[in-house]
Amino acid sequence: MTIFSPRSLAEALQVIHEHPTARLLAGGTDTMVEINFRHFEPTDIISLRYVTELQAFADQGHNFRVGAAIPYKEFENGSYAHVSRALSEAARTVGSPQIRAAGTIGGNLGTCSPAGDTLPVLSALDAQVELASVNGVRTLSIHDFMLGVKRNARAANEIISAIHIPNIDGYQGYAKVGVRNAMVISIASACLVHDPKNKRVALALGAVGPTIIRCRDSEVWLGENADLSTSAPLSPEVLEEFARRVSSEARPITDHRSTAEYRTHAVGVLAQRLLKRAMQ
Repeated sequence: MTIFSPRSLAEALQVIHEHPTARLLAGGTDTMVEINFRHFEPTDIISLRYVTELQAFADQGHNFRVGAAIPYKEFENGSYAHVSRALSEAARTVGSPQIRAAGTIGGNLGTCSPAGDTLPVLSALDAQVELASVNGVRTLSIHDFMLGVKRNARAANEIISAIHIPNIDGYQGYAKVGVRNAMVISIASACLVHDPKNKRVALALGAVGPTIIRCRDSEVWLGENADLSTSAPLSPEVLEEFARRVSSEARPITDHRSTAEYRTHAVGVLAQRLLKRAMQ
């Protein structure tokens, strides 16, 4: 295979423009698994390790511009742990310390697996994905970017350059279920964001559909049946009905990791726990 190692974003964009079938490599924590199991045999690879622009960070007040190649460890307990509590919680659940030192949010978006740990967080926060090419920069809602199982809206000549994450002053929580306590792919996951200023709760589910599921119907029902302007505790009846409605929005499958029935039940439990924590 041919490996390109551009030293700037401009150079990387020119290379991907000339080699649109090349595989982009940041941390390589997904790609190397595919290569090792012979699920993927690359001919061209573009290493983004030395493109420092992809590791830039900016606090823009109302949101944070997060470079796509910043590793998970910086969100776990590093320089950018303040960006989002839910993102920090999700980052802590990704693989091992070695994986978190190499893997990136941009890579999670590029792979676009419904079990990706950071994706429910980005969905619940209504993040924006920045895509760069030699033709310029465009920004897509996370909801328009994710198209299906390991499918996204990135064009062949584009690089995921950054993620724009809203700065929300309210509770954010992430939880997942797996077959063990660490280094595990999600059986089911959920992220809940409480925005008391705008009197709303956002909830996104992972690993229970072909892509991340945003629970719009459950969010609307909760807004009509609870006071979301404060953090007052909710009644058991509201919590239970919210869990039931969330479960009904899941579209899981049965596979080697879990059954559809268990996943349906699990996301309801996770959503109820997160909502209870948010309103305490």
